[in-house]
Amino acid sequence: MGDEVIEQNGVELSNVEAGTGKEKIVMEEDESADDRPAWDNKIQYLLSQIGFAVGLGNVWRFPYLCQRNGGGAFLIPYLIMLVIEGIPIFHLELAIGQRIRKGSIDVWNQINPLLGGVGVAMVAVSFLVALYYNVIIGWCAFYFFNSFQAPLPWATCPGNGTVLECEKSSPTAYFWYREALDTSESIEDGGGINWKMMLCIFTAWLIVCVCMIKGIKSSGKAIYFTATFPYVVLLIFFFRGVTLEGAGEGLAFLFIPRLDKLADPIVWLEAATQIFFSLSVAFGGLISFSSYNPRKNNCTRDAVVVAIINSGTSIFASIVIFSVLGFKAVTDSRKCLQEFQDVLDTRVPGFASTNTTVTAANYMDLWGEYNTTNPAVRDFNFGYCSKEGNLNNAVGGTGLAFVVFTEAMNQFYPLEMGPFWSILFFLMLANLGLSSMFGTLEGVITPLRDAGIWKWRKEFLVVLLCVVCFLIGLIFAQYSGSYWLDIFNDYSGTFPLLIIAFFENIAIVYVYGLKRLSDDLEYMTGSRPNIYWKVTWMFLTPISMLVIFGATIYTEATRTITYKGWDAALGQVVDKGPYPWWGEMMCYVLICLPSLFIPLVFFLRLTGVMPYRGETLKSKQARVVKSGSRGAISKQNLLKMRFSDLKAHQEDSDSVKAMLP
Repeated sequence: MGDEVIEQNGVELSNVEAGTGKEKIVMEEDESADDRPAWDNKIQYLLSQIGFAVGLGNVWRFPYLCQRNGGGAFLIPYLIMLVIEGIPIFHLELAIGQRIRKGSIDVWNQINPLLGGVGVAMVAVSFLVALYYNVIIGWCAFYFFNSFQAPLPWATCPGNGTVLECEKSSPTAYFWYREALDTSESIEDGGGINWKMMLCIFTAWLIVCVCMIKGIKSSGKAIYFTATFPYVVLLIFFFRGVTLEGAGEGLAFLFIPRLDKLADPIVWLEAATQIFFSLSVAFGGLISFSSYNPRKNNCTRDAVVVAIINSGTSIFASIVIFSVLGFKAVTDSRKCLQEFQDVLDTRVPGFASTNTTVTAANYMDLWGEYNTTNPAVRDFNFGYCSKEGNLNNAVGGTGLAFVVFTEAMNQFYPLEMGPFWSILFFLMLANLGLSSMFGTLEGVITPLRDAGIWKWRKEFLVVLLCVVCFLIGLIFAQYSGSYWLDIFNDYSGTFPLLIIAFFENIAIVYVYGLKRLSDDLEYMTGSRPNIYWKVTWMFLTPISMLVIFGATIYTEATRTITYKGWDAALGQVVDKGPYPWWGEMMCYVLICLPSLFIPLVFFLRLTGVMPYRGETLKSKQARVVKSGSRGAISKQNLLKMRFSDLKAHQEDSDSVKAMLP
């Protein structure tokens, strides 16, 4: 017998599953009746998720961690953490957002009001990360605007050799630390506002505000460009990079593993941290984006596809970057050896007549032979003569994009093409940042509106949020702004993400319930979770996060928090020692502040100080079941029930069947 179907207001109710005899309720909700905004199409949604996940961290943070933690050896814990933590949590956020169709605050309130603090913590993390993330976009804007000149302003030192700070370092380092940041000597020396940086940060916030002011209809269309353009540029740089001299040395450094690094727990800690930061889980933006989906959407497939694209982008970007770094390492080594050759030819009597050529194999032997008799040889700086040494010290956070890569572009041939490469590169970085910013701010805006905290027009909230973030972000426009950005980057978007992800995993799997989640996924995707999802959600993911918690706490408790800064006299980055007491306190505040909302809201709700007055999923379910106990469940109430709610109450099936033909 075929399925018997009744239809009301675009909702189909089917009571017979063909060929099985099992009774089944299938609800196809009319999404057009829902006034919630929606994506124009599936491609727009996937590009937004990819753009949110793929950001600046893929271009400079991942290569930096790869280099510091043993090259190819880092890929082993990275991929393991991706499988047992990253993809499972990523899937949970997409599923719960699509299921409940609310922002991160209201999602957790509806699951259980005691868990409302998880959503508030997500909003707090998104807000804190947005404060400094857009500053990096402002830095990109500064370099982008300065790229429209030939030669590039960081191609040579100013003053014809009279600016000692530049002569002791390099043109690119000097331009970054002095012309762009004009950095102070320490974090204690604020130095006032750097107006150039302030204007660039203002420009970045203005662009974000304009794109966000129309909601997903605006940012969704902008994402067609912001999410795809970086791949075009990376592809161009890939072909350019792998054809450079020394690219092989850079790629060998990236992929040949140092397996001894696997015994270091910090390598595993940083791999897990990179997964969470890179995939943008625990920010709330993923929940917000997926809440605009129709409920009949394969979020399982979306989670796997986006996670694989994100990790693939990190590895591909590393190939591009390390090929360029290999070129720079070879070039710097050749330059250093030539300078030593000149010293020996001019300062050591009779050396030039020997026709000896300085090479990477013999320069230390020559130094050992002449250093005791010649001060110029003894004091020569061999810092850049070793290719391996250059690669070991080449990558370092923001310095990768704003110092190392610009120096490499100075040596691209033909030299007249330098501005072209620079414009492309910094436009790419800005786009990577913008696509992630859209998702980060959605993690703030959508929850505030869905929870009823903001009841006015969305445009006003967007403008207010951007203005507030810009004003608070002026701390990064100080001459000491780079030190503050390092604090926010190291502590606001790392450890809190692990805490939030742990609680959301426990909340969905053990409070909302794995069976209920499986029923929802069956309705939304057409299939129930397989053994991989169940084992990771129930055991592997929470256990591995607990281990990481312990390792992180131990690491932070047994070390002194120090920072590095620019020394103008030496022309290099040096260790500035420990932070002042208020700087160290800020580090702990950034770690603890978002996480504290979880127990705080739990306590306030438990004691009745801050009761939740909205309707939870459980109360909605109880209300509908109660109406069914007085007779047949009304069609109007039945339409409000979810697939998993119906399956969870088979005892009320007689009332359901009473409605059906």
